[in-house]
Amino acid sequence: MACWSAGVPPAQAKSGRDARAPSAIAISIAVVLLSAPPAFATENIIAGGVSSGSTNLWPIHIGIRKGLFRAEGITVDLVFAQSNASVIQQLAANSINVSVGSGLVDPIRAVEKGAPVALIRIETQKPPYALLAKPAIKSMADLKGRIVSVGGPKDITRIFFERMLVPSGVAPRDVDLIFAGATSARMAALQSGAADAALLTTPYNFHAEAAGYRNLGMTADMVDLPFSGVSANRNWASRNMKTAQSYLAVYSKAILWLEDPANRREAIDIMLAVSSLKPEDVEKSYAFLHDGHFFETTGRISRAKLGKVLEALQELGDIPPTMVVDSLFMPGLTQVSE
Repeated sequence: MACWSAGVPPAQAKSGRDARAPSAIAISIAVVLLSAPPAFATENIIAGGVSSGSTNLWPIHIGIRKGLFRAEGITVDLVFAQSNASVIQQLAANSINVSVGSGLVDPIRAVEKGAPVALIRIETQKPPYALLAKPAIKSMADLKGRIVSVGGPKDITRIFFERMLVPSGVAPRDVDLIFAGATSARMAALQSGAADAALLTTPYNFHAEAAGYRNLGMTADMVDLPFSGVSANRNWASRNMKTAQSYLAVYSKAILWLEDPANRREAIDIMLAVSSLKPEDVEKSYAFLHDGHFFETTGRISRAKLGKVLEALQELGDIPPTMVVDSLFMPGLTQVSE
C-alpha cells in the first residue's frame, strides 16, 4: 500500500520535495561561503639590485625562497641593473619601490639632489672588501708610487681605500688610482697588470688569493663605516606605509635566519640556486660574511656611523657640508639609534 503525507497526493508530495531541494542547496552554499575565509590579498613590491648572484642580496633571496614575504601577504619582484647608480635612478623615478644591497653613496647623493629617496635600513654594517696586490707588494707601505684600482673618483671604495692607507703613513697623493667600476672589472685590472693592487669583495678576493695575489688587509679591520642599505621611494612608502613596515620586518627576519648557524647548509643552497657561483665560492662567502657578522641584525641605523659616511663624502667635496644625516631618514619607517 502506497503512503504519503496526509492530504497530499503522491505526485504533489514528490513535487513538493523537488521544489524545496534547490532552496536547501542555496542555503547550504550560502553557509559555506559565509564561513569560508576571505581571499588572501597580497601587496606587490618591486625591489631593485645589482647582479642577481651578489652575496649582498642573500637576505632578500632568503625572504623570497623561504616564503617569509608571502607569509606576510607580500610578493617581491626582484629586478636588476648594471650599476648601483642606475638602481637609485630607477628608485627616484619609482620604477622600483625599494633598493636592496645598495651602496650608501648613491642614495645619499640622490637625497642631496632632492630625489624622493629615503634610507630605511642598513644591510651590511661594515665593508666586505679585501685589498689584493701583486706578490712583490708585501705591505700597505709598499703601495707608494703604485697603481691601485678602485670603483670611481667619488666611489665609496675610494673612501675605504684611503682610510686603509692611514696606518701605513702613505698619503693618498702618493698612490695612483685607476677607476674600474665593479669588482669584476677591478679584478681584471689586477690580472692584466694594469693595476698593482685592487679593492675586491667576495668571491673575487678568494679567486685572487688562490691565484697567488697577496691580501694586504681587510677593509672591515681598518674602517668603521656602514657599507650597504635598503632605500625606498618616499612617495611609494608614504602611500603604502604598512606594507613598507611589513617588508622591513620580514627583511630583518631573513637576516636573523641567515645569521643562525643552524641554517648554514640551506642558506648556501639558496645562494647556489639563484646564482652561477661555484659551491666553494659560496661556502667561503658564507664563512666570511657570517663569521665576520657583516649583516646588521637590529634593523636600526646608527646616526653616528652614517654621519661618518656623510663626513667622508663632504671631505671629497661630493656633498655640501650643510647636509645633515637626518635628511636621509623617513619618519615612521626608518628606525634610528644614536
